Order: sequence, then structure tokens, then C-alpha cells
Amino acid sequence: MMGLTDMLKDGSKHFSGKDEAILRNIDATKQLSEITRTSMGPNGMNKMIINHLEKLFVTNDAATIIKELDVIHPAAKMLVMAAQMQEQEMGDGTNYVVTMAGEFLQKAAILLEMGLHSSEIIFGFEKAGHKLQEIMESMVVSTCTDVKDKKQVSKYLKSAIAAKQYGYESFLSEIIATACLQVVPSKASNFNVDNVRVTKIQGGGVLDTTVVKGFVIPMDAEGTIKKMEKAKVAVFASGIDIGRTETQGKVLITNETELLNFSRGEEDSMRECITEIAKTGVKVIISGSTVSELALHYIERFNIMLVRIQSKFQLRRVCKAIGATPLVKLGAPIPEELGYCDEVVVEEIGSTKCCVFRQNNEESEISTIVVRGSTNNILDDIERAIDDGVNVYKGLCKDGRFLAGAGAFEIEVARQLEAFADATPGLSQYAIKKYSEAFEIIPRTLAETSGHDSAKVISNIVVAHTKGNTDHGLDIETGSPKSCIEMEIFDHFIAKQYAIKLATNTANTVLRVDQIIMSKPAGGPKPPKQQFGDHDD
Repeated sequence: MMGLTDMLKDGSKHFSGKDEAILRNIDATKQLSEITRTSMGPNGMNKMIINHLEKLFVTNDAATIIKELDVIHPAAKMLVMAAQMQEQEMGDGTNYVVTMAGEFLQKAAILLEMGLHSSEIIFGFEKAGHKLQEIMESMVVSTCTDVKDKKQVSKYLKSAIAAKQYGYESFLSEIIATACLQVVPSKASNFNVDNVRVTKIQGGGVLDTTVVKGFVIPMDAEGTIKKMEKAKVAVFASGIDIGRTETQGKVLITNETELLNFSRGEEDSMRECITEIAKTGVKVIISGSTVSELALHYIERFNIMLVRIQSKFQLRRVCKAIGATPLVKLGAPIPEELGYCDEVVVEEIGSTKCCVFRQNNEESEISTIVVRGSTNNILDDIERAIDDGVNVYKGLCKDGRFLAGAGAFEIEVARQLEAFADATPGLSQYAIKKYSEAFEIIPRTLAETSGHDSAKVISNIVVAHTKGNTDHGLDIETGSPKSCIEMEIFDHFIAKQYAIKLATNTANTVLRVDQIIMSKPAGGPKPPKQQFGDHDD
């Protein structure tokens, strides 16, 4: 008889059965969800991560933590993929996916120890998941009626930002609402997240953060002219220099007059070129590459402002902000290719010189949030909070429904699913019961990170819900139940719906695995570690 080990390559590993495969996988997912779980909520703890490039991250953003941890365990990797899907689709709620999936699996482990088969647990979880989607529809507590009303929008963005930047949520939600409303198209559902840009400038405090209608780049303008108003703008993706021919030619110069005429010919062609550009009424030139000293001299003579942007991505965004077409060939642009900007000015923000393209009257397709903060870690964290806020606005444009936050929704779900479990015949009722219990992890975590007794908090909220106050969640400051509508804590309906679906599917996928077979890693010498400074592409 041939065993499995004879069939596979030497050094292969094989695990099967409940103890070796399923429980081992559940243990790995538990470790991962424990890491991100404590970062949940306004008082969530920060994690300090040093990645493989020795870059330091201090954050409580689950998406960043998961991305930088570089998880290799296959079961834990499933949770990572689910979180990444949530990040791509909704931009918020990654921590929720990982925490819930980890908790579902921990509850499943208890049932497996009791003797239930994994297929019975999966059946129960799926049944509970379908029931939950029905329950959710009836639990909407608030709806955004006008996505272009700043006061209403900032109210709904507040809780997403409080989870990342507690204390600054009112200020930042106003800033984000302003930035989003500046670039929202007439059909709101076409809102593009990429149109709200963030420029991080170190120095000052978070409260110095401002919004600019237009685009801000932390760089100085070339030459002496630093300000232009009501300007036509020409964008040249190539450099502003005398064109080099593709073939090499040799010129024989025999006397000094020929030498003078040769260099004068270069000067004349450059002057002609800049003169033609100036005749079209251009006041600002943007170059995507090098600018020769000669070109700069003539540009200054015609009183034109010159900005040099090396990054092609930044160049594209500037073109979007001013409505210009980037030109490849140096020469006079036609009116359709020119952009327009109300004000192009170099301003000093902190001690950093920034080139600001400000649009006052025209509809700008881009708005920029200039973020200030004392350290790079703070700036990065605020950028992530802004990113979440902008994504919530994008979701809000598609579906304006909101659920009660602060753990109120989870407690109510747990209550209703428990009642559903009692009415369900067969072994799947045990799985549904455990599925409903898993939701208690959210209010429990919020209570623990805020320093309250979690058992007491949950029982108090359950009592409030039993009396019919289904919108009561945890007030993290007092530790007692309070109405979420009063506290203005709302969770976005679609984000939560999507997160629960992903968490349930991921948990079921892990439970379906009953064997792990690992091939022997490929041999051969390991690639040499790159030394610092050895930047060889």
C-alpha cells in the first residue's frame, strides 16, 4: 500500500482531521483578529509595526496593519483577502470584517469541541446570515436625504472619523464634507474618490488643516514670478528645451563668426517658440521635465510664470484641476488645449513653499485638503481618516441609509437571531445561537478599550433594548446606554452589510477545509540581502 507520504515529494507536510487542520486554522485566524480587534473604536489602541523595509508605522487603521504585517498562514491570509476586498469596495470597515470572521470561527471551535460536524455549523451560519440580511432592512434608524447639504453630510461622516481621530471628528468631518461637496458631480452617484486630494505639510497642529478648491503641490515655482491671476495655462509634458535630432550630425565651424551665428540660431529658435506661446495669451507654463536656462530667460522676459512638475501623476491631476491638455511638442497651443486657473500662487505654508492652483468661480474637478500635523505618523493617520470619510461620502451618494452605531445594532441583531435560533429545529440552531453570540464582541471591545466593565455594559444595553429602546448603544464616556441618534453615531448600511457577508463567507470557507497539504519549499540558494545604498534596479 502506498501512503500519502510516498506519493508526494520528500519533506511535504500533511495535516488532516478536526484537531490538526480545522482547529489549527481557527487558531491562526484568532491570532490575527486579536491583533486588529483592540484597535477598534474611538479609543482603539495603536499598533507599532516595523515592516520588512524597516519603515515605522504607528496606527490603529486595520487596513494598514494587515497590509504591513505580511501574513503567510493560508487561513489567516483568507481573512486578509476579505479585509482587502472590503477596503476596495467600501474603503471602511476592514477591522469589522477581520474581528467578526475571527469571532465566528472561535464560536465554531466551541461547537466542534461539542461534537458538531463542520458542515452542520456551515449550514447554520449560512441560515443565520440570510436571516440577518432580512433583519437589517428593518433596523435603519436614519437616512441622508440630501447629499449636497453640508450640515447633514458632516453629521454622517462624524462616526467614521471618530473611530480613527477621536476628538477631531467634528472639525475633520466639516473639512471633508466641504472638500467632497466642491467636487461632487451633478449626478452624485458618479462621485470619484480620487478627486479629493490630500497634501501633507509637517508643522502646525491638526486644527490648522484647510481646504483649497483646486490643487496644491508642495514645491516652488521656477524663476522670479510667483503669482498670476486669471491665467491661461499651457501644459507641456515634455521639457522646454531645444529639440535634439534623432540622428547625429557634425558641423564644421571654421571661424568665430560661424560660431557666433550657430549659437545665435539656437537662441533665435527658442525666442520664436516662446514668443508664439506668449501671443496666445498664456500667463503660466507648466513643464513636465527639464527647462533650459535659455528658455527660462525668455519666459521671464515675457512675464510668464513657470512651474516644473516632475511627477507625471501630479501633472495629470493639475491638468484635471485646470482643464488643460498636456502637450508633447513645444509650440503655440490652440485655445482648446489651454487650461484656465483663477489664481496660481506660491504660498508658504509652515516653512514649506507650496504652489497653489486655486479656482474661485469655475467648477474645479479637484479639491485639496492641506493637512497639518507635528509628525509624519500623525499626518499619515489623518490622511487615512480622511480617506475613510471620503469613502463613506461615496457610499452615501449611492445609498443614504444608516444603522445605529456604538454597538446598538450588534446587540439588537444578537437578540433577534437568538429568538430565530429558538424557533429553528435541528442541530443548526446551536450554530445560529453561536453566530448571534459572536456579535457581542463589538460592544464588548468598545467597552474594554474605553476602560469599562464589558459584562456590565452588555447587560445594561440588553436591558435597554428589551424595554424597546433599540437605538441605545454604549456611551464610551459614561459607560451607560444612550440613544445613538442623540449621540449622532451612525454606521453606514451598505458598508456593514457587505462586511458581514464577507466575514460569514470567509468563516465558512475556513471551516470547509479539512486537510492541509504543504509541498516542500523549493531549494536553491537564497537571494542575497540588498545592502543599504545598493539601489540597483
